[in-house]
This record gives sequence, C-alpha cells and structure tokens, in this order.
Amino acid sequence: MSDRHLRPLSALAGLAGPGRYGKTGGEPGIVIRERVGLGLATVACRKGQAEALRAEVASAYSVDLPGSSRVAQGSQVSFVGYGPGQWLAVSESLANEALARDLAHRLQGLASISDQSGGRTVLRLSGPRARDVLAKGLPIDLDPRAFPLGSAATSVISLMGVQLWQIDDTRSYDLAVFRSLSASFWRWLTASAAEFGYEVTTS
Repeated sequence: MSDRHLRPLSALAGLAGPGRYGKTGGEPGIVIRERVGLGLATVACRKGQAEALRAEVASAYSVDLPGSSRVAQGSQVSFVGYGPGQWLAVSESLANEALARDLAHRLQGLASISDQSGGRTVLRLSGPRARDVLAKGLPIDLDPRAFPLGSAATSVISLMGVQLWQIDDTRSYDLAVFRSLSASFWRWLTASAAEFGYEVTTS
C-alpha cells in the first residue's frame, strides 16, 4: 500500500467518542476537543544565535518569539515558550511533519528542530468550568490575575507532564501531553470533568 493512503491514528481512538457525558442538564461545564493533524515541533536556539533566530522567525512567520513562558500566536505558526531558548511550535496549516521540515529549512544553522507531531496529543479545553477541572490536578493558579491571556506553563497533572497555554480570553486552553500518556490523561480528565458535565466534540 502506498504511504499516501496512510493516516496517523489518534492515541485517543476508541476513547474520545463525541457526545455528552457526566452530569446532564444545562450547558456542559467543559468542552473537550482533540486537535488532530497539527504540526508540532520543538525549537531549540543554538549557541550565540538568539538574536538572529528571533529576526528570522519574525521575518519568516510574522511572529515575535516569546522570551518567557508565553504563547505568541501567528497566522501560520504559534510558538509556546517553555524554557530558556526553547519553544514548542504549533501549526494547523503546516500539518504533521510539514512544520518540522519548514522550520528546519528556514531556521537552518540557527536552531535545532525536532518533529513532535506523532509524539504529542493536544486537547483544547473550553467552557465555564474548564479552569475548575484543571485545578483538580494542576499545581498552578489559573486565575486571570496570575495566568492572563497568552500565558503558558510546563507542569504536571496527576504526575503526568503537560504543556498548557491559554488561547483566548474566554478561558480556553490548549494542553499537550506525551502520546504514551494520552489514555491515562484522558481517564483523569473525564473523571475530573464528570461532575460538571462535559462534551466531547470534533469541531
């Protein structure tokens, strides 16, 4: 069979069926959507190339690299800061491994690029109780005064490493977890969300 007919299988296949779960009645407290087909790649600045890298990213992707644990959202690629000189690049338009290829071409000699598209599961959490659900396991204060729009963090939830960033001012969050932990994280998330009622959606 030709490779062009092969499609990556979600780590949540068979677990994350669309529908309403947990508490019924009223609007769901949290809406959960897996962001499938994303391009994901880590970007690590090479020694002495910080300024050149920032300039090239601004030129190539029209976005300023965040200098701290923040997310800079571009029209084509967003960059989530998670350590000194390190970012997670996220793209819908440059899907799967296309993002890493594009970054490696444009940032050659300035940064080390590692494709993460098949190694992470990314979930979008939204709704009026999304913050309350995350608070059950996340040791970070998500109050807007402490975690304003554009904030990002690398932390743990129930002993599982996660990257989290706030994407809009309606308290919606994107959360990335290693693919190998996806099923365990899903069980934690849905158990924590059940009391508020949650909806799993594909759009």
